[in-house]
Amino acid sequence: MKIKNETKVGILAAFAIALLIIGYNFLKGNSIFSDETVLYARYSRVDGLSVSKPVLINGFQIGRVDQLKLQPDGFIVAKLHINGEYEIPTNSIARLESTDLLGSKAIIMELGNSRVFAQDGDTLKANVEKNLMEAVQPVQKKAEQIIDKMDSILTSVNSIMNPEFQNNVNKSFSSIASTLASLEATSIKVDRLVGSEGSRISAIMANIESISNNLKNNNQKINSILNNIHTMSDQVAAANFKQTVDDANKAIAELQGVVRKVNSGEGSLGLLVNDREMYDNLNNASKNLDNLIIDLKENPKRYVHFSIFGGGKKDN
Repeated sequence: MKIKNETKVGILAAFAIALLIIGYNFLKGNSIFSDETVLYARYSRVDGLSVSKPVLINGFQIGRVDQLKLQPDGFIVAKLHINGEYEIPTNSIARLESTDLLGSKAIIMELGNSRVFAQDGDTLKANVEKNLMEAVQPVQKKAEQIIDKMDSILTSVNSIMNPEFQNNVNKSFSSIASTLASLEATSIKVDRLVGSEGSRISAIMANIESISNNLKNNNQKINSILNNIHTMSDQVAAANFKQTVDDANKAIAELQGVVRKVNSGEGSLGLLVNDREMYDNLNNASKNLDNLIIDLKENPKRYVHFSIFGGGKKDN
């Protein structure tokens, strides 16, 4: 049987299309002839993650990212195709991690310990790890702080190595050495003085001890003397107070007698206080004296006659 050319062309075209599809899926990492499990994972952010990125377990690829879809709540759902020959526990975590310093991401599958395995269409727990640059930032900050400290230390070392500073340090050490020498000489003099005056110091200490013993032995007598002095001072204070009170009472009595005599009209002050006629006479005399002084000021010629030549008429 002879095959027509049109049939050959159709078979060749179909074969080419199938080969193209297989090659395209192979380049995308899709497995054409093996069974796959479709799982999902929700992420808050997927920086560096794209379709066809691998799904790894301990660095070994077990699948790939087939699709990324943004949800209305802002989360991104990643569709994962896992090779059917690998079983994933339901409590596994699909962790999004960096694979290089450039920020490329892959999904690292952290297997759980559950005996129940994920089925086609299940959603796994997801977690986003910091990329390498973000993880290095704290170390970078610490390194910068250490560099700053090293810079300040080097600055201090440079200032110490400065010749002027060294000269000042040498002068300071010289001053300290001379001060220590002076202290040593002073201590030697004090030692000599204590050695030479040791007998006197011992005698003084013995006298002080004797005095303290005498005070201790005569403590009762000293207490009795102080008690007697206290008693005498109390008696003297009481006597002075009694005498003062008596004198005050006597003065008050005398004052009351004087007031009584004044009120009764006795004596000059009593008569002056109690005699109304005498008061009126004194008042009239005072008024007459005031009038006389006023008239004297207004008419001095009426009372005083003065002439340079000793002559003059007298007014009658």
